[in-house]
Amino acid sequence: MTRTHTVLFAFLLAFAIPTLAQPTVETITDQLHHPWALTFLPDGDLLVTERRGRLWWVDPATGERRAIDGLPEVDHRNQGGLLDVLAHPAHADNQWVYLTWAGRCDGGNATHLGRGRLEGDRLVDFETLHVATPCVDSGIHFGSRLAFDRDGYLFMTVGDRGERNRAQDLADHNGSVLRFHADGRIPEDNPFVDRPDAEAAIFSYGHRNPQGAATHPQTGRVWIHEHGPRGGDEVNIPAAGENFGWPIQTYGREYAGPEIAPDEVEGVTGPIHHWTPSIAPSGMAFYDHAAAPDWQGSLFVGALAKRHLARLRLDGERVIGEERWLEEREWRIRDVEVGPNGALWVITDHADGRLLRLTPG
Repeated sequence: MTRTHTVLFAFLLAFAIPTLAQPTVETITDQLHHPWALTFLPDGDLLVTERRGRLWWVDPATGERRAIDGLPEVDHRNQGGLLDVLAHPAHADNQWVYLTWAGRCDGGNATHLGRGRLEGDRLVDFETLHVATPCVDSGIHFGSRLAFDRDGYLFMTVGDRGERNRAQDLADHNGSVLRFHADGRIPEDNPFVDRPDAEAAIFSYGHRNPQGAATHPQTGRVWIHEHGPRGGDEVNIPAAGENFGWPIQTYGREYAGPEIAPDEVEGVTGPIHHWTPSIAPSGMAFYDHAAAPDWQGSLFVGALAKRHLARLRLDGERVIGEERWLEEREWRIRDVEVGPNGALWVITDHADGRLLRLTPG
């Protein structure tokens, strides 16, 4: 066997590990209108956003829900609206809930970050912490995922707003991962904080439209994934000051077919995994719970275009296998989280969007 064939065989073998049993799926409610994100509260209850500008408290046992008031005004045209929601890691003590949304501003709209304290059925003392500037007259690529790392820093993803060169401009928040203190202040050790030609909130750049973020349970680092164009969806591990390439490096192509850029460029950080053709990833969660030992060491990712839940099996920072769950359901999977009892919780992006509970089959 030639060396080329040996390498190819080894690669295929790594992704040919037998598929485990599909999970048991239970629909908790199908009364959500294009939900975008979910987060768990310390008592096990859920908060779920809808793009049209609603935030729901949801009982995970019954699907009962109540509207939460005190929300910002959103611009829900196209891909905009009320987007991510995240409870502070110390929510039991401080009641902070974080939101991202597409909001109007001079010149168009922008990805916004804000927080309020959840008291009963209302967010009180709500404040806008950050607006990703410049504002752009566009309805796409808001990014908007949130995650706290182990050190308590808040990471926020921002898409390129459909204008790709913004992702290489350090004077522009769009197309980047931003890093904050929990109160919205910019950390003094952010990589570009001392550069007058750069935005101090930027942690990494060269991102197209990152719609997934999660914190690795062992390393405490934030991982993200992002949409490519025609192919080239990526899983990345943001690092301080690093350029992740868009649009000067990509595995994707123009929608009409031509090549955009090489898939490797010196000095540019590449993905640890990519999907070509695209799956349109959205939402992500690491599994680290004793309830399902067979799921340990997995990263779960929703797929909008290919309509499944992807299970990536990991060895450290390498993807060593991938399975596709729920393909036969043809649901657009928008977000996924691990619940306090070890079940996977998934929302589907439809007018009759579902909240699903997945347990080992």
